[in-house]
Parts: sequence; C-alpha cells; structure tokens
Amino acid sequence: MDKNKQQEISVDINPETTPIFYTDSISMTANQDGLVLDVMQRIGNTNKARVVSRIGMSREHAKKFASELSKLLAITQGQSETREKN
Repeated sequence: MDKNKQQEISVDINPETTPIFYTDSISMTANQDGLVLDVMQRIGNTNKARVVSRIGMSREHAKKFASELSKLLAITQGQSETREKN
C-alpha cells in the first residue's frame, strides 16, 4: 500500500452525547510544536466569554485543517449566498 495514500476512516457519532458548540469567539496560541484553539461563547451582553471547547493539534495538522477549511468555505460560498437571497 502507498504510504502517502490516505485510507478512509469510518466515523460514528452519537448526536445525543456529542453536542455542537456554537462559537462567536476563538483564541489561538501556537508554539513550535503545535497550536491550541480555545473555542468560546460570549456571555450575554457582558465583556466575558466562556471556553466551551479546547482543541490542540500539531502544526502539520493545523496547516491541513486551514487548507481544508478554506476549500470548504470556497465551495459553499455560492450556496450560502443563494440561501440568504431566498
């Protein structure tokens, strides 16, 4: 098998035990080894935010994540504009 060829992974998710956390603020810190994203939600009309999730990853993974996120946003750009007009 080619080492560079990615193997598909089957992912199972239980929506009852795996919530989606909405974010309106993210803090990012990085060093030579990787980065940490603190995903936050603002608390009402205050100057406070609550960290709802922390995500850490290697620098290599972060680069892949940024690339894939950019592609996804580009692909779905037209779809979101169409929905907003309806």
